[in-house]
Order: sequence, then structure tokens, then C-alpha cells
Amino acid sequence: MKSRLVAVVLLSLFASFVHAAAPTVLHRPIELDTGDGVLHGSLLLPQLDTPPPVVLIISGSGPTDRDGNNPASGRVDNLKRLALLLARQNIASVRYDKRGVAASQPATPDERDLSVERYVADAVAWGRQLRSDPRFGPLIIVGHSEGALIASLAAHDAGASAVVTLAGSGRPIAEVLREQLAKRLSPADMLRGNLLLDHLQAGQTSLDVPAPLRQAFRPSVQPYVISLLRQDPAAAFASLEVPALIIQGRNDVQVDVLDAQRLQAAKPDAQLVLIDGMNHMLRISPRDMSQQRETYRNPELPLARQLGESLVSFIRGLPQA
Repeated sequence: MKSRLVAVVLLSLFASFVHAAAPTVLHRPIELDTGDGVLHGSLLLPQLDTPPPVVLIISGSGPTDRDGNNPASGRVDNLKRLALLLARQNIASVRYDKRGVAASQPATPDERDLSVERYVADAVAWGRQLRSDPRFGPLIIVGHSEGALIASLAAHDAGASAVVTLAGSGRPIAEVLREQLAKRLSPADMLRGNLLLDHLQAGQTSLDVPAPLRQAFRPSVQPYVISLLRQDPAAAFASLEVPALIIQGRNDVQVDVLDAQRLQAAKPDAQLVLIDGMNHMLRISPRDMSQQRETYRNPELPLARQLGESLVSFIRGLPQA
């Protein structure tokens, strides 16, 4: 009887310790008035005695929202899960709908007015707002996919203490697009596709778009593509003067391990983490794309465990973080 009582007391103490260790987290909407439109986001802020580090999370290409969801592929909530993971480790975060996307769509309703440079300016403004807020400690910018490029370009002017790329390309965007198109198009359409990219790289829009590409390269989105084709992710990453972490999944069929290795070659002091089994949605899945579909549409699937471990360890290892 006595041993059972001791066991109950120990379990009670353990439960109290776990409860005490779990941070209270404020979940709040947050806004950024850019002067030419208001951007909307979500803040997760652990309640601590000292200001926690804050992570600015930048989503990937197209109309991908703050949670990582894209109308073309459905709800995945991978960036929302990432923010929740960080909050449980006493790390604050802000994730936001990009200009022209979801709740921030009214900020730029016409997609012809979007550009990489505008997205970078917005990320810089978010970073400066967070840096000036006494509730937060060091600023870390985390970009997923195309967001990794935006993070690299914005880091200096935003005053970031570190940058993390998640599934970020390491090659010029034109090279990536030509490789992707070669896998999808017939030889005849590929010839026209290459001519289209030649025009866009020269800064010229074109109405000669092969039928399979008319949605992705519609005239209204071509100005943004032109701004994207000017970018070299490895060169942007090489210019970083702060600690950096590169995280790449080995089962990512959209961005290759070679991209991550190119980023590290551009900035040799950056940490590189390659995660077995992780795909572009930051989840564990088979390598074959036909078997990855569930990870692109099921928001309940967990993120790869090593992703969270590597990211948290990196942030905690930063000075004053």
C-alpha cells in the first residue's frame, strides 16, 4: 500500500512538472502596414521572463498562405505546425500571408504588380517591426522553398541574427524551370517553352505560351516570373554575414540535395542538415512522387522529427538566443 502511495505521489509530481514546463503561448493576429497595403499574419508568443527569439516564417511560391497552404494543392498546414513546434520550445514566431495572397490579397489585388523585390521589401519591413518590439529577442528568418530566397535577400536589411533555408533552391531559377519543364513537356512544347523562358529572361513578356503552361505562365504572372529569373539563390546566400542553417530532405522531388550542397558551397560556414525520408512538405514519405500525395493534402501528418530538432538546436546555439 505504501509503495502504491509513493508511486501516486511521484506521478503527481511528474505531471505537475510537465504542466509547469509547458509554456503559455499567446496566439494573436498581427499586422504590418507597409504604406501601400496591410499584410496579415499570426503571432505565437510564449510567455517567458525574458524576450524569446522570434522566427519570421516566409512561405513558398505562388499563392501559398501563412500556414503553407496553396489552393492548387490543398491544405497541408506544414508552416502552421512548424510555428506550433517552435512555440512548444519557447521560441516565438510570426508567419504571414504574402502581398496578394489570402488575407493580404487586397494589398496587391493585381498580380501584375508583384515582384521578388516587393516580397523582399515586405520581409524586411516585417523583420524591422519585430526587431523594434521589446517582446522579442533575436530575429531568425526561416524561408521555405522560394521563401528561402526571399529570406536570404531580406536578412541584412531586416537585421536578422540568422537565416534558415528549408528546401531552398541553390541554382539560378531559370535553370530550375528549364529542368522541370523538360520532365513535363513534349519536345515540341519544350522548344516553345525554352523560347518563352528566353523572352522572360530578357525581361520581355510573351503571348506565345504552350498550352500546358498557360496557367503557370499566364500573361498576368509573367512580370513576377521576370523578377524571379533575375535571381541567383546561391549568390544571395553567399552574401549572408550571419549564421545560417540549410535543411534539405533526401526525398524531396521538387528540390534536390545538390541544391542544398550548392548553398553550402556558396557559404561554407553554413550548417547543412540532410534528413532521410523528408520531402518538400517537410514530412517523411517514400521517394516516389505518386506515393507522396497524402503529405501534400493531409494537414494532420507530423513534420519530420529531425527537422524540429535541428532547427531548435540551431536557434538555441545562437548568441543571446
